[in-house]
Amino acid sequence: MAMTRLKAKAHRARRAIAAQTTALEEHLWRGIRAIPGEGGHFHRQVVIGPYLADFVSHRLRLIIEVDGAQHARTDRQARDAARDRWLGECGYLVVRFANNTVRADSAAVLESIRAVVDERRHLPPGEEPAKPKVPGKKRPRPKPGTS
Repeated sequence: MAMTRLKAKAHRARRAIAAQTTALEEHLWRGIRAIPGEGGHFHRQVVIGPYLADFVSHRLRLIIEVDGAQHARTDRQARDAARDRWLGECGYLVVRFANNTVRADSAAVLESIRAVVDERRHLPPGEEPAKPKVPGKKRPRPKPGTS
């Protein structure tokens, strides 16, 4: 029951953030969706473990992030690095672009994304990467009667 409430809470939080999507993210989203072959496999505002990712392709194990000015702060950079490390351990590559870069040259940003998509598209298929434990999450208890 508690898990259902947690999922519902995460869903509400995701919808609230998605409702605040900027025009810049909307423009980039249209460009990502137009990438031949892979654009349709991207999703936006996806919860992965304790994090919310802007744009995700699970097939390519690729996350695209659009960072506002707050990501330039030292404390935020440390949190972003820890987040990227955790997502990397889950098998995802995180590619970040500053809002200013997307605003100034969205065509170059989309070309960079296409290049990464092309690189990842050619990775050999394999099992889904093992996911590390969510920070602060306890191991499940063994069922009664098992050792």
